[in-house]
Formats: sequence, C-alpha cells, structure tokens
Amino acid sequence: MSPTTDTLPITIDVLLGPGEWNAGLRSDALAGLTATPKTLTPTWLYDDTGSALYDAITRLPEYYPARTEQSILDRWAREMVSITNPDTLVELGSGTSDKTRSLLDAMAATGALRRYVPFDVADATLREAASRIATDYAIEVRGVVGDFRRHLFAVPTDGVRLFAFLGGTIGNFGPADRAELLSQIAMAMAPGDALLLGTDLVKDHGRLVRAYDDSAGVTAAFNKNVLSVLNNELCADFDLDDFDHVALFDTRHEWIEMRLRSRRRHTVRVPGLGLALQFEQGEELRTEISSKFRIERIGSELATAGLQVADMWTDPAGDFALTLAVL
Repeated sequence: MSPTTDTLPITIDVLLGPGEWNAGLRSDALAGLTATPKTLTPTWLYDDTGSALYDAITRLPEYYPARTEQSILDRWAREMVSITNPDTLVELGSGTSDKTRSLLDAMAATGALRRYVPFDVADATLREAASRIATDYAIEVRGVVGDFRRHLFAVPTDGVRLFAFLGGTIGNFGPADRAELLSQIAMAMAPGDALLLGTDLVKDHGRLVRAYDDSAGVTAAFNKNVLSVLNNELCADFDLDDFDHVALFDTRHEWIEMRLRSRRRHTVRVPGLGLALQFEQGEELRTEISSKFRIERIGSELATAGLQVADMWTDPAGDFALTLAVL
C-alpha cells in the first residue's frame, strides 16, 4: 500500500500482487486449458500490455461501443448522478479511466465529489490513471489492484457510492457467472448506492464481428497477447505465429466469441502447470465472449440480482445502453 501524500492523496490497495496474480492465472488456465474445448478466462487479456492494446482498440473506427458509450455519458452524466447524488465513484475494470471523467465532472458540478476508487487487475495502468485523476480533480483516489470477482470487499463502505461497470465488460461473463457477479455487486452496495451498467445491444451481426476483427489487426494483437501472458507467467512456449485471431457471432447465445485458431498440429508445453497441450490444425481456443443484450433482459438480470432499474439511457441508434440500478 502506498502512503497518502500531501500533494496527491492516492492510496493503492494491492490484492493481486505478483504471487496472487500468478495463482489466479494458474487456477483459471489449468481449468480452461484442460477443458474440451479449450478456453481461457478473459481477465488475463488485461495485463498492462493488454490494457494498452484495448485502449487502442477503443479508438478504432470499427469499434463503436466505446465512442457510443462515451457519447451517452457526455450527454447524460449530470442526469445520471443527480438521481442518487453520490460522493464516491467506484469504477470496476477502470483501465485508463478516460471515460470516467464525464461522471467525475458531473459529480464535481454538484459539489459532492470527494473520492474515486479505480478497480483493475493491471497495476501500472491503474497507478498511472490514479495519478492523473488525483492531480486533475484534487480528490482522494483509493485504487484497488484486484479481481472484482473476488475482492469487492476492498471497496470503501462509507459515503454515497456510484458503482460504474462500463464498456460492456459485464458481457464477458456467461449467464451463470454474470448472475453471480451482479449479485455480488448488489451485496456490496448499501441503501443510497447505485450501479451504472454499460451493455452493448444486439444489432447487425456483420457490424458486431467487424468491431472485434478490425482491419488494422489491433484486436488480433490484443487477443494473442494472452498467450504472451501464459509464456511470461507460466513459462509456456506458445508461438504466437502458430495462431490466428478469429471473431464470430453466436446467434443462439447472442454473443461474440474471440478465439485463437491453431494453424498447424503442434504441442505446447506449460511447465508452470505441468501440462503438454496438443493442438490440432484448426483447433480453437476461446479467449473471450462478449454478450449482446436486449433491453428487457437487462432489467430482468438486474432484478434477479436484487436491483431495480431507476433509469436507462441509449444512443439515438439504439446501439448501446447505460442502466442505473438501485437496491
């Protein structure tokens, strides 16, 4: 934990240090790589390199979700915060904290803003963002380097809190895991708190696929970076050139799947897990899903978690939704 200073009131609680990071990766990778078909949990896409690549993805012409969500925040942030008048913003999966500023500006305008809590697995990315926010807003920043699937207890409990879960990240979880996570967030909330949830909506399938398979190859690099994480952390010998990035839309589940497709039959050794993995030519490793929602399903899933929709905002084209929910 870093001390609070006079000039930058920043505290960083590290609950996912190198040892914990490696243990979590080992657990998820062992379960996923020995499954049929092989999978990886998307959490591990977002190390510091992955976070930088994802930030680049959000600026691509094909990747509409980020700019669409930002346009909604820019237009409606003041109305969003006026419903509960929070003094603390808790951002789950905060990344570079760029889009956070619309909400912080709106909270500052009310005179209530006193604290920002960025929560992310990428330590260096979080620290850099925390420093910028603390300097620009002259507020307390209490960051949490952790996995919000396990470490929500680290979020400060005092004040009126707005939990922001943006970027459509909730869609990276399958239905059962999504229900569990929303329930955990609801249990972490107190009366007066609110959750602002960003969800990408179902739309033209071709447009969805292009958003996850850009012409510049940035998403491909982001996807393959998870193999570098396995190499670095688990001493694996994945050759990134042995795999192609694949994005497709699953019409039954209404989600995008990102996969890595083996170009040839080969063996990958993962000494950190004691594994020798056989990949057949054309075999695919699923690295991420990104669920796309219908409006009625958003309300239903929040209600199941014990949360009530207070309001919802979308862009004029109906591409993306931001939903404010309360206990």
